[in-house]
Amino acid sequence: MEGSSILFQQLVNGLTIGVVYALIAVGYTMVYGIIELINFAHGEVYMMTAFIALTLYSIAGLPLIAAILIAIIFASLLGVTIERVAYRPLRGSPRLIALISAIGVSLFLQNLAMKIWGARRQPFIPPHKEITLLNIKQTLSLPLIGEATITMIQIIMLIVAVTLMILLSLVIKYTKVGRAMRACAQDLTATRLMGVDVNRTIAFTFAIGSALGGVAGILVALYYNQVYPMMGYMAGLKAFTAAVLGGIGNVTGAFLGGILLGVSEGLCGAYISSLWM
Repeated sequence: MEGSSILFQQLVNGLTIGVVYALIAVGYTMVYGIIELINFAHGEVYMMTAFIALTLYSIAGLPLIAAILIAIIFASLLGVTIERVAYRPLRGSPRLIALISAIGVSLFLQNLAMKIWGARRQPFIPPHKEITLLNIKQTLSLPLIGEATITMIQIIMLIVAVTLMILLSLVIKYTKVGRAMRACAQDLTATRLMGVDVNRTIAFTFAIGSALGGVAGILVALYYNQVYPMMGYMAGLKAFTAAVLGGIGNVTGAFLGGILLGVSEGLCGAYISSLWM
């Protein structure tokens, strides 16, 4: 493959994994923007959602779309449960205590996944199954870019991520709950005094952020065709880096930070060392 083709190929690969980091990073930054807490269990929501989708599709035999939708609903409910059980009782406590609670939830979910599904990597799509909705393994040639290629699943990942980001921006800017989220991010106490149900708003924020992380987990499971209990650890760490890079608390910045991190990872892996990936 020629030099220009390698460059464009790595840009495509970097964008693909970058939008995954971006979706997870947005979940991090939404929560931090309101309660100033880093939800270190967010990566495990990403992982658990992928396992739920795997169970529903590959084991229970549900259609892929149905399995994905149910898994995303599960992700939202899991996020709300984590907020209610692990974070809400500690809201007035020192941040270190809440941080320890977040790490504890993360370890609990990792070990729960190992107990239920085992510690080994599992294929998301077993060899005996075929996806009839879309041929996600289909490879398309990019015009005018030499030998660079893009697969159907990469196109789907890019479209889904951009669409979700646009929808999230519309929700935050133009809906009542979006205005409540922005008000909570500005001043939680004043927002409560104005009659806004702060607990409900925070729970909704966790639900949306967890759903985005769940979508990312399913996309990665389809992309790499594997799921394992520790998959959320490194993805969560990189997404947190992306959130900080884009400005923690800034939704648009977190999304762009994820894309930048993914592209940088792809280029460094190609031109410096695969250890950077």
